[in-house]
Amino acid sequence: MVRSPRATLTHAILHPRSLDLAILIVVISAACSVGFLLTRVGQLAALDQQVRQLESFGAVVDDRTYAELRRLVPYRPAMSAAAILAGWPALWLVVAGILQLVGNRFADTLPRRPVRQSAEREGGSDEDTPRRRSLPRRSDEDTPRRRATFAQVLTIVVHASAILAVRALVAAPVNYARESLGGATSLSMVMPSFGESTFPARLLGAVDVFVLWWVVLVAMGLSILYRTRTLPIARWLFGAYAAGAMALALTQALRGGL
Repeated sequence: MVRSPRATLTHAILHPRSLDLAILIVVISAACSVGFLLTRVGQLAALDQQVRQLESFGAVVDDRTYAELRRLVPYRPAMSAAAILAGWPALWLVVAGILQLVGNRFADTLPRRPVRQSAEREGGSDEDTPRRRSLPRRSDEDTPRRRATFAQVLTIVVHASAILAVRALVAAPVNYARESLGGATSLSMVMPSFGESTFPARLLGAVDVFVLWWVVLVAMGLSILYRTRTLPIARWLFGAYAAGAMALALTQALRGGL
C-alpha cells in the first residue's frame, strides 16, 4: 500500500479478502498503543490528555475529578486495546456499508475513466503493438457500470487502513519522546505556529496526516472499482472529513473558549 497502492488495490478488488489483513492491522495498532500506555511516560501522558480533553470542552477539572482520572490510568491499556480490537472492525463495517450504498446509488453519475486499447491489456503479437497504440483512447460508455459488492468495498477500506498500522508504529516513539499522547501525526505538528487554544490550532489538531493518506487510498480503490477517476471521489471524501474536523474544532472552541 506504500510502494504500489494502485496495483495492490486492483488485485484486492479482484480477489476480495480482508480478514487476515484486518487482524494484522488491529494487532499491530493495539500492541503499539498498549506498549506505550504500560510505560510510566505513557501513563502520565494519558492522564494529561484526559485533563486537556475535558478542559478543551470547557469542563473544570477539580481535585475530585483529577483523582478519578488517576484511578482510571491503570485501566487505560485494556481500554485502548478494546477500542482498537473491537472498535476499528465495527467502524470498517459501517464505513464500507455507507460507501457501498452511496457508491452504488450514484455510480451512473460518475465520470467514466478512458480505456486504452493496448497490446499489453488486450493481448496480441508484437507486430500489432504499433497499430493498437495508434488507436484513439475511448471511453467505456457502452460498458454497463458494475455494482460493487460489500466484500469489495470492505476490502478497499481494510487495505487502505494498513496505513493506520504504519501510523501506530510512527506515533509510538514520537509520543514517547514528546511525553504526550495524541497529535503526533496531526497537521498541528507540521504547522505549530498557532496558539494552542486558537481555532486554527484546534482545526489543524483535528486533521491527521495518515487519515488524509487513508482517504486518498480509499478514493483510489473506489475509482478502480467503479471505473472512474480518483479526483471526484477524493473531493467528496475530503469534504466529509474536513466537515467532521471543522465541527470538532468548532465545538471545542465554543465550549472551551476561543
